[in-house]
Amino acid sequence: MTLRARHKTGLVFFPAFDWAISPNHPEREERLLYTRDQVQEEGLLDIEGIEELRADMVTAADVQRVHFCVPDLWHVMTESHFISAGGAKALAMAMAEKRVERGFALVRPPGHHAMRVVHGARGFCNVNNEAIMIEYLRAAYGIERVAIVDTDCHHGDGTQDIYWHDPDTLFISLHQDGRTLYPGSGFPQEMGGPNAVGTTLNIPLPPHTSEEGFLYTIEEVVQPILAEFRPQLVVNSAGQDNHYADPITNMDFSAQGYARLIELLQPDISVLEGGYSIEDALPYVNAGIILAMAGIDYSHVTEPDYDPAKHRQSADITGWVHKVGDTVREIWARREALQEKARGNDRFQRRQRSIFYDTDGISETQQETVRVCDDCAGALRIESTARPGRRILAVHIPRRACAACRRTARQWYDTAETDRFDMVLLQDRPTDRFEVRGP
Repeated sequence: MTLRARHKTGLVFFPAFDWAISPNHPEREERLLYTRDQVQEEGLLDIEGIEELRADMVTAADVQRVHFCVPDLWHVMTESHFISAGGAKALAMAMAEKRVERGFALVRPPGHHAMRVVHGARGFCNVNNEAIMIEYLRAAYGIERVAIVDTDCHHGDGTQDIYWHDPDTLFISLHQDGRTLYPGSGFPQEMGGPNAVGTTLNIPLPPHTSEEGFLYTIEEVVQPILAEFRPQLVVNSAGQDNHYADPITNMDFSAQGYARLIELLQPDISVLEGGYSIEDALPYVNAGIILAMAGIDYSHVTEPDYDPAKHRQSADITGWVHKVGDTVREIWARREALQEKARGNDRFQRRQRSIFYDTDGISETQQETVRVCDDCAGALRIESTARPGRRILAVHIPRRACAACRRTARQWYDTAETDRFDMVLLQDRPTDRFEVRGP
């Protein structure tokens, strides 16, 4: 009897043999080599309806829809970064053209800590694979409403930053509480900018949350919000470092739990992020995710050492998880009132930030200005200084910008005093153009 997938599922593998932070760093090529071996040994690629696709390379234009790379793409990205993002893009194209129903990009380097402005690497990430893929789909296929559910153990602060002002993108992050883990952010009060309050939702979970807590949060918090938001596309940032065997986190999730999470969430595309238990977790977790995406029984996928009793969460953790869920549901229900309060009476709002690139040792300060707007995501201006590095002015015209925001952004760019900045850059999304001025 031939085993068939209920949902035609595309897979892309890219282990990035030529990219490493250091030979023994947790983020290394073996993360995917063991998974690839497991997939082949289990015969998953022999199942009718599971198809391996080839990664391609993203273009400079694909990256520049999302990022301001300083001083340019070639200083920020290696060939592996172009291909890793290209793996996600290849799946997105296959899905948009209905060659597959769903897809899983098992690629590295990862990307969800990469913000809109990029001076270097932070959290092992240089550019944001999911955001590059999403903005390509929007430009090429007209997709508008997108939901991103980040299930990596670390808060997806880069993805949050990129979509902070975008009311058409719902970003939900489930992660270990930022008081106990890098990057130290991702709290419920982080709700989005004045034009998009409530479309950023953070669900910090306590250390040692297990199946019960994760799946409760998906069923009781995430699923109802997704149903109300009604996205055209659901993307899962599929970090696997919530696993009980992961060496750099403190959670108690299992391969069965991950597979059930995918079955409940039903993402259109999953993109690999973290996960550093190379032999004890990743082959099982990835096999479970692939089977769940394809709609195939995954009940036999179990780690040899898994003991449910040992990894059961306490009553205190259960109460904490439920309380956080209640807070997030309330934010979602009150988002319009919260947005009205956040807007105030100011036409322009500003925020000052300090960002540390832990992988590359760069310190950045930003002053961000956004135009408060009733009709679009708002013109965005970012003054950014990196030490060591450069001082830039980055201007963003949002995808569906109104005429007033287009004029404001264009004026910021055209009248910028180039002697104050090493570079002045413009992302003009309505025309899909990227411009640069120098001193």
